[in-house]
Amino acid sequence: MIFTAWLLMLGMLAFGFESILDWQMNPNTRPEGSVDAQGTREVKLRRNRAGHYVANGRINGQSVTFLLDTGATDVAVPRQLAVRLGLEKGYASRSRTANGMVTTWRTMLDEVGIGPIRLENIRASILPNMPGNEVLLGMSFLKRLELAQKGDSLTLRQTD
Repeated sequence: MIFTAWLLMLGMLAFGFESILDWQMNPNTRPEGSVDAQGTREVKLRRNRAGHYVANGRINGQSVTFLLDTGATDVAVPRQLAVRLGLEKGYASRSRTANGMVTTWRTMLDEVGIGPIRLENIRASILPNMPGNEVLLGMSFLKRLELAQKGDSLTLRQTD
C-alpha cells in the first residue's frame, strides 16, 4: 500500500514538473486579447524562459504553435505539419535559412489567428527539413499588425 502511494505521488510530481516545463517553453498556450469599441483587436504575449515569444494559434482553423520571428520573410511551416494542415504546395523556390539555402514551396494560408486577431490570405512557405511542429510566424503576417514590446511582453494590435 505504501509502495503504491509513493508511485502515485511520484507520478503526480512528474506530471506537475512537466506542466511547469511546458509553461516555461510556451507561456501563451491560451493567448487572450481584447476588442475595443472601434474594432481594434489586441493580444499581449509573454516572453518564454529562452526570451522568445511562443504562442498557440490557428492556421485555417486548426491549432498550431507559433514562434514569432521578425527575421523570417514569410510564415514558415514544417513539411510534416503542412501535410497535416492540408496545405497545397505551390511553386518551388530557394530560400536562405539559418541552416543555409533550401528548396521551399510557396503556399497561401486562408486564415491565421492568435486570440481575437485574425488575418486572411497570408503568404507562407513550406520547408521540407524544418524540424518540429512550430510554425515561424514571419513578416508576411506580422507586417499587418502594430507591435509594441515593453519589458517581457509584446503587444500585437490589429487596427483594420
